Amino acid sequence: MGRSARFVVTLLVFQPLVMSLLPAMSVPSLSAALAMSTSARRGTSAALSARLDTRDRKVGSPRVHGDEEEEDVDDIDNEFNYEQGNGKGPGWQLHGQGDDADLSSSARHEPHHRIPRLTSGQQMSGEIPDASPDRHSIRSPTSSYVDPSVPVPVRIVDPSKDLNSYGLNSVDWKERVESWRVKQDKNMMQVTNKYPEARGGDIEGTGSNGEDMQMVDDARLPLSRIVPIPANQLNLYRIVIILRLIILCFFFQYRVTHPVRDAYGLWLVSVICEVWFALSWLLDQFPKWHPINRETYLDRLALRYDREGEPSQLAPIDVFVSTVDPLKEPPLITANTVLSILAVDYPVDKVSCYVSDDGSAMLTFEALSETAEFARKWVPFCKKHNIEPRAPEFYFAQKIDYLKDKIQPSFVKERRAMKREYEEFKVRINALVAKAQKVPEEGWTMADGTAWPGNNTRDHPGMIQVFLGHSGGLDTDGNELPRLVYVSREKRPGFQHHKKAGAMNALIRVSAVLTNGAYLLNVDCDHYFNSSKALREAMCFMMDPALGRKTCYVQFPQRFDGIDLHDRYANRNIVFFDINMKGLDGIQGPVYVGTGCCFNRQALYGYDPVLTEADLEPNIVVKSCCGRRKKKNKSYMDSQSRIMKRTESSAPIFNMEDIEEGIEGYEDERSVLMSQRKLEKRFGQSPIFIASTFMTQGGIPPSTNPASLLKEAIHVISCGYEDKTEWGKEIGWIYGSVTEDILTGFKMHARGWQSIYCMPPRPCFKGSAPINLSDRLNQVLRWALGSVEILLSRHCPIWYGYNGRLKLLERLAYINTIVYPITSIPLIAYCVLPAICLLTNKFIIPEISNYAGMFFILLFASIFATGILELRWSGVGIEDWWRNEQFWVIGGTSAHLFAVFQGLLKVLAGIDTNFTVTSKASDEDGDFAELYVFKWTSLLIPPTTVLVINLVGMVAGISYAINSGYQSWGPLFGKLFFSIWVILHLYPFLKGLMGRQNRTPTIVIVWSILLASIFSLLWVKIDPFISPTQRAVALGQCGVNC
Repeated sequence: MGRSARFVVTLLVFQPLVMSLLPAMSVPSLSAALAMSTSARRGTSAALSARLDTRDRKVGSPRVHGDEEEEDVDDIDNEFNYEQGNGKGPGWQLHGQGDDADLSSSARHEPHHRIPRLTSGQQMSGEIPDASPDRHSIRSPTSSYVDPSVPVPVRIVDPSKDLNSYGLNSVDWKERVESWRVKQDKNMMQVTNKYPEARGGDIEGTGSNGEDMQMVDDARLPLSRIVPIPANQLNLYRIVIILRLIILCFFFQYRVTHPVRDAYGLWLVSVICEVWFALSWLLDQFPKWHPINRETYLDRLALRYDREGEPSQLAPIDVFVSTVDPLKEPPLITANTVLSILAVDYPVDKVSCYVSDDGSAMLTFEALSETAEFARKWVPFCKKHNIEPRAPEFYFAQKIDYLKDKIQPSFVKERRAMKREYEEFKVRINALVAKAQKVPEEGWTMADGTAWPGNNTRDHPGMIQVFLGHSGGLDTDGNELPRLVYVSREKRPGFQHHKKAGAMNALIRVSAVLTNGAYLLNVDCDHYFNSSKALREAMCFMMDPALGRKTCYVQFPQRFDGIDLHDRYANRNIVFFDINMKGLDGIQGPVYVGTGCCFNRQALYGYDPVLTEADLEPNIVVKSCCGRRKKKNKSYMDSQSRIMKRTESSAPIFNMEDIEEGIEGYEDERSVLMSQRKLEKRFGQSPIFIASTFMTQGGIPPSTNPASLLKEAIHVISCGYEDKTEWGKEIGWIYGSVTEDILTGFKMHARGWQSIYCMPPRPCFKGSAPINLSDRLNQVLRWALGSVEILLSRHCPIWYGYNGRLKLLERLAYINTIVYPITSIPLIAYCVLPAICLLTNKFIIPEISNYAGMFFILLFASIFATGILELRWSGVGIEDWWRNEQFWVIGGTSAHLFAVFQGLLKVLAGIDTNFTVTSKASDEDGDFAELYVFKWTSLLIPPTTVLVINLVGMVAGISYAINSGYQSWGPLFGKLFFSIWVILHLYPFLKGLMGRQNRTPTIVIVWSILLASIFSLLWVKIDPFISPTQRAVALGQCGVNC
């Protein structure tokens, strides 16, 4: 929200006008890509390109912002103009016939194959079901075809004449209509018999039931829409921004042309700081130029892909949960997250949950085993009574009327029994945690007496255990449960493991081998599903024919439990999630924030999106400089070539033997498929994994041998698998920063993908946040350190990705994301300036005239007007906005400053600073007890020093005014306001510093007072603003030359 600008100008500082921007806005129309028939899928590249460019907007579908412009005629006028010879029809779409990956419908009726689970060489129980056959099928058309090359005769009807004269309303006309209907029904029967699996498609047959026709119309509507912000709010907001720029220009002209002669150093430092603040405001402000809201339609998603009584056509999804240290990330919290995933409102055969244990802790393994047993009772209870949220710890802790909308008489009794079951489950988990506190000298041993393979967290084999699924038994109601898989990747000395990013890439590969869901969703272990509809919300965008083909991920906002009422340290981060992210959603999409995000698996594999020529038009800057292009862009042709190769190879038209033998049988398709050597260089040496990358709709290749799946899964999580591949460089989570989320999202946007920001009324995910100030600052330090690492790397948005399709405003947003820690240097200098002014009786601005004062007041008003209008269109409260401003100063004077120096040491000198996992343990001593605990950290010293210096300066300034008389009180008020404004921003820090009795670290107070005293004494002794002549006069040491 332009925090630096607001903070500075309130302290009588102002920014220059650097740019004026009014982006052209166009409202594209709704489009939908026609899917392929079997013959067309195996056709030529030209036919495929034609299919990709075909538009099929349905009747009654409103245009949605973000879709392509229509080039020639309206699709409604030509809606049913399809060529019979090409086998095209409206609404055809690829869809899965069976279940996800290894849960095909055919596998339900075949005997399961027993597959041993490998853990450190031992065999463990479990099973991977049979691989499914080819899951691609085709939905049949529902209307007759009209050859567009044949002109249609037009009859001109005169409304003044009787319709009977035209044959209308006559018996002959009625007979012709009936004959036409019989022919239509006959054609539909022939098509349905030819494609029996096409039932339940996007467009059903032309039945006589009006209700069925209404359902057909509803199913054809878009699955989401953009809800524009009212024009009166948005236009006024933009006008104020432009006015603020104009006023800022006048202000900077005054600041530069009116230096302070007797305090030139102070004036110069203040102007340099203000220039940087102005640049940071521009980077923060303009990406919010076109904010939008979105709305999803879950009922339409169900009509299209999940009709009652028919096999679900929803896409399979793999959910990733990451954890490292069970002592800092309590197993009970992780268990609640897993339980909320297993109870999600989604077909059980379409969901798989993978838990990554990067600490190879036996405690996590045993806790997950207990969780799987409790899930057999918890999941059916949730689905029977439709409770929310489906994490038991947070459901039973709700202080609401839990009987509201409950009508089943057995609910109270079953809820009471389930609460007792959960309390017993908690006791078992607590017993495991207590046992883990004391590690045996010989290490942990399993129930069979063998040593736990992960006793050495830095040197252990890969481990996989499947707890639930087809082979994991049923719940108490006799229904299947989603698959639950424990994964701990191999670690050996001498191999770089890349922390969380490496663990996530291991999950990508092992999930591709075992289930291969078309989409991936990752959450931290402390972020549970607050809404059971979360996956359906994401599918409203991913499975939308218009949006899904170019959407890399759907990001959900982060919401938190357990935060104090006033959110002292801005843990909720409301301004970022409710203002900045909405602004980015109107450009190319929000940044990836590390959790609560649903990915397109193909985007993580480094593929380019399916873009039309309109998507690849030069931006407004290129057009204005170079004119409109006259021929197809080379990047468009290259993109279409890449799309052709990937799409034509998306069908599993090859066998595993063909891959292993170098695709010898497809010499004529060398221009379409990558060579075996290139595939291995890109994805690694795993034929099964490579084959899975071609399954764009998810699922296991049909020729895969189930007996080899687990062995291959162990292979792809080995420590050396990524050597000499593109993992972490172009594929998966990108390495090079502790904030791998920023890099990963940036690489996708640079390829031309767009992301979606989904913020439904009920938050889909909730997590825990550190309410203790020291933990909070350490968390912010890690984020800022990651930004500095990206700034000093080759992936810096300032110079990377100009050959891609990253939009200008999106690039500005990414630049702002990685340069903000540098603002800490001018910020801390600016916070010290008021104390210096009070100690030296100088000021950073000269005496101003009434004319100059008017511009000061106007700029001050424009800054607050911008903030108020942002709050108006975003719905953010004034208290959240003010807390965000305060913590920006607190973080800037502490964590961000340390991040800059640690980043320089790490990148330039190679000195690595290990970050610690943020503790997610709940309060033990009552509500918000951790809020008042002050833990020692060096991050506390700089802001404490700034506070002490300003307090000392205020005392010195008031003392000087008292001794100098009433004429000095006028200038004093300006300096005092300057200093008080700094202290107000640091007030939450000061309040936390004082805290409860005996909670403040004495060493922090001692160091801060010592530094402030030394600084004040040195300044008074040196007095740099007095010339040698003036000092000699003051001391009476001058002679004739005075």
